Amino acid sequence: MLAPEPIAVRRRDTRPVLLLTGALLLALGLAVAGWAAGTTVLVTLVRMLVLVAGILAAIAGLGRVARGVRGKPVDVVFWLGMTWLVLILGAAALAPLLPLGNADDSVAGLTSPIFAAPGGIGAEHPLGTNNYGLDVLARAVFGARTSILVALMAVLIGTTVGGLVGMVSGFVRGTTDRIVGILSNALLAVPPLILLIALGTVLDPSIRSIAFALSLLTIPSMVRLARANTITVAEREFVLAARALGAGRVRLLLREVLPNVVLPVLSLAVVMISVLVVAEASLSFLGIGIEQPAPTWGNMIAEGQGGVMEDHPYIVVVPGICLFLTVFSFNLLGEKAQKRWDPRAAKL
Repeated sequence: MLAPEPIAVRRRDTRPVLLLTGALLLALGLAVAGWAAGTTVLVTLVRMLVLVAGILAAIAGLGRVARGVRGKPVDVVFWLGMTWLVLILGAAALAPLLPLGNADDSVAGLTSPIFAAPGGIGAEHPLGTNNYGLDVLARAVFGARTSILVALMAVLIGTTVGGLVGMVSGFVRGTTDRIVGILSNALLAVPPLILLIALGTVLDPSIRSIAFALSLLTIPSMVRLARANTITVAEREFVLAARALGAGRVRLLLREVLPNVVLPVLSLAVVMISVLVVAEASLSFLGIGIEQPAPTWGNMIAEGQGGVMEDHPYIVVVPGICLFLTVFSFNLLGEKAQKRWDPRAAKL
């Protein structure tokens, strides 16, 4: 007797439901966020809470819509962060070519209204002006140009120097390794903010000097990570085989060790960009970084001191949001990179 054929179970297609509920949630979230941003009925704290709730609802709705379209979960937060990075990096790179207002000419700003309220899209000052009549939108874009450039230069210096020193230390070992370990631990023992303040008072407040000072925060971590990965890779079979065939130290480091160390170091470098953006903003906020009227996000936030923020919150909110979104997006990118090239496989 033949066994009965199994009854095929049809899976219910949930994509239309996801699309419908996601679209409704997205529309509701955007409506709530827009109402909270423009209303004057609620107090500031409640407005901010409602605004955040609306944004989170919109993101959740967008995630459901994306899942309904693709048929599988989508990391919407990550892709929104990458979209922001593309926009802010593109705007920073093309800032001199964009039709922006006056960003740093305080003399020309004498003819502009001070503390002009944000006028929205199409207005002469879409995000308002500061106490010198300088356009806040233009300052935010050129501030991104300065802040991100300083962070990238510092990471480039720190990654290059720290990576090379760490590789040599982990490959040569012995006295060289001990000396490098003492120096890197000494740098790590100094509180970062104290170190930056000390360097900021000595160096001139230029982009090159600030980038050099910030690179000192990156070098010790890069040294330890490159050293740990080098020690692990140096014991692998292909390195031992190349050494047995007569390859010298330089060839082993460049041809065998470097390709296996560079990816974990680069993943940490992406995370360090966000750290250094905050560090540069902190220096500028304290008045020992890039000086006014040259815009950075740090000195733009500092303009809200003395009761200015209470009367004109956009002075602080605009650079604060730019700083938060940029740091958050770089962190997301760094976490993705670290998950793919996990440096924790090596023992520090």
